[in-house]
Amino acid sequence: MAAVLSSLALSGPALAQEDPIKVGILHSLSGTMAISESTLKDTMEMLIEQQNERGGLLGRQLEPVAVDPASNWPLFAEKARELLAQEKVDVIFGNWTSVSRKSVLPVVEELNGLLFYPVQYEGEESSENVFYTGAAPNQQAIPAVNYLMNEVGVERWVLAGTDYVYPRTTNKILEAYLKGHGVADEDIMINYTPFGHSDWQNIVAEIKRFGSEGKKTAVVSTINGDANVPFYRELGNQGIDAADIPVVAFSVGEQELSGIDTGPLVGHLAAWNYFMSVDTDANYDFIDAWIDYTGDDMAVTNDPMEAHYIGFNMWLEAVRKAGTTDVDAVKDAIIGVTVPNLSGGYAAMMPNHHITKPVLIGEIQDNGQFDIVWQTPSTVAGDAWSDYLEGSRDLMADWQAPMRCGNFNAATGSCGGSTAVEEAQAALAE
Repeated sequence: MAAVLSSLALSGPALAQEDPIKVGILHSLSGTMAISESTLKDTMEMLIEQQNERGGLLGRQLEPVAVDPASNWPLFAEKARELLAQEKVDVIFGNWTSVSRKSVLPVVEELNGLLFYPVQYEGEESSENVFYTGAAPNQQAIPAVNYLMNEVGVERWVLAGTDYVYPRTTNKILEAYLKGHGVADEDIMINYTPFGHSDWQNIVAEIKRFGSEGKKTAVVSTINGDANVPFYRELGNQGIDAADIPVVAFSVGEQELSGIDTGPLVGHLAAWNYFMSVDTDANYDFIDAWIDYTGDDMAVTNDPMEAHYIGFNMWLEAVRKAGTTDVDAVKDAIIGVTVPNLSGGYAAMMPNHHITKPVLIGEIQDNGQFDIVWQTPSTVAGDAWSDYLEGSRDLMADWQAPMRCGNFNAATGSCGGSTAVEEAQAALAE
């Protein structure tokens, strides 16, 4: 009997060790954001499959657990709770829009989950449970405006966005930045439209009129999701080309362009931290793997895919370093972790849970790809709090001991103000 009990005692932990490590995937597979997010679900499943072929992690296989929040912001919170409380995932990779992230934020903080967020966002947030692998405004929006101002000579600005927190906060930062550089109120036009907006005729006509008054004009676009297709189509219909009024987009990449005729859009711009056209061996290997995984010779890669690639590899390294998937151990272990990006350099996780990234400006080509026309000489560390907003410029985030604060006020020397959850709830209520 003792031998049998001993055998059972040994086999229990051994079997437990072989249980898979569950990886949650929280991306819209239906609704207005599916055009952008479904690809990210597939990217994560590819990365997990590749890692399992290499032997998994800590001697265990990885198991993807994908859910569909269907472009429904409250449903994101419900699905995040399902992943953490029911499926018991060890980490979540997901979200696109900031409103969906802010919906999820209280859940991951309450249940002490880990969320890797792969898309450019507005900043003005810091959570111990979120790792922001997409661009902060100083890694995309500010460099793009500087490029247009200094290299193109733009003097008038159309800030056009989808009506939710990311475009509104980003445009608030850009408006303050532009006015700080001497741009007059009458030289800034701001416009918001709902998700899925399809009738652009009047808005594009107004942009055309605004740009015909003698000063070089550009559109800075934070339009998200499938609304981009009719927006760009209407630009072409009204004869607006890049020589007249260039558009620089923060949410349009190769995936979005694959669904439209890009001929009339040649010369318009996008600001990202990665393009499929990056000329490196690592990028070519990634593209080949993606085409092989999808079985589609025309499949494209894009910036948020690279952000998931970076974030996933950072999580793997942190788990190895910690020797466990325990959330608190991984949070500590990941600070300072450095992994290759696809542009020939490296990404490092900073104490504020943002990463270092190069900034690239790409020009749309008639094949739906981007010709890189400008890039930063080195990587840029992401800022959680903007230097250009009152109330934010004195704040910093540092999740290392002993500070462990997401909104440390350098002027007062104290950690205070709203928590990330309170900020998220306030933004959702707007």
